Parts: sequence; C-alpha cells; structure tokens
Amino acid sequence: MRASLTLRGIVMEGKKARILVIDDDEGIRRVLSTVLEDTGHLVDTAKDGEDAIQRAATTTYDLALIDIRLPDMDGTKLLTKMKDSTPRTVKIIVTGYPTLQNAVQAVKKGADGYITKPVDMERLIETISYHLKKRKAQVAAIETHRRRRTGRRDKKS
Repeated sequence: MRASLTLRGIVMEGKKARILVIDDDEGIRRVLSTVLEDTGHLVDTAKDGEDAIQRAATTTYDLALIDIRLPDMDGTKLLTKMKDSTPRTVKIIVTGYPTLQNAVQAVKKGADGYITKPVDMERLIETISYHLKKRKAQVAAIETHRRRRTGRRDKKS
C-alpha cells in the first residue's frame, strides 16, 4: 500500500513518532490507531478532552489528532490547552463538520493541520508525514542554533 510507505520510517529524534488520537467515537479511535500502528508509530488514544490532557501531562507526543467535537469540551478549546502545555506537539484537527469558520478558528487556536471526516487514510498519512518532517526540521534548526550559541559563549569564557 503506497500510503503506508509514505509514513513508514518517519521518526522524531531517532525514535518512532508517538501519536495521540482524541475522539469520542471508539470505532474511529480504533481504526486510526490501527492504521498509524501499521505504519510504524506508537499510538495512544483518548476519549475526551480531559483524558487527552491527563495523557499529555505524563507522556510527550509528537503529534495529536483532535476531533473538533468532544463530549466534555470543544476541540478548539483543547487545542488552546494543549498549545500552552505541549507547544512542540503537532496538533491536527479532525472534523465531520467542515466549515470555513471551523478551519479559521482551529488555525487561530493553534492547529497545524485540518482533516475532514470521513477520513481519507492516504491523505491523513501524507498530512502526518508532512507535519512530522516539518517538526523534525524545526527541532534540528533549534538544536543547531543552540549549539552555535553555546559554542560562541564557550569561546568567550
């Protein structure tokens, strides 16, 4: 399957990407989890916003897939909470209610991406791959900058 090959092997900092799938629909959580695990990633799931916040407090995630409609809070509210507590996690909104207003609000609240339901698995994998590669490049650039800055300080001492 070509889509599986697109994501296979994309890693963050030398490890498999750890992904959190947040959706109140158990079937969707199970399908997304299976597809992502089959592409080589470590996947946890959360049934609502509070569950996601608790998991993110104890585990570092490279990426989160967030349903826009959760039973205990709006997905954009969860975006805001996660943006503050997990700023390096890539956050992608998944919605069955695609509107321009939802998309604009999600981006304003910190979403890195936006995917509509029913989920096209190939598009999902391509979107995840793109965002993980982008984040990996950002992390590498930050580390390079830190090394250079630290190196200059060391020379002055």
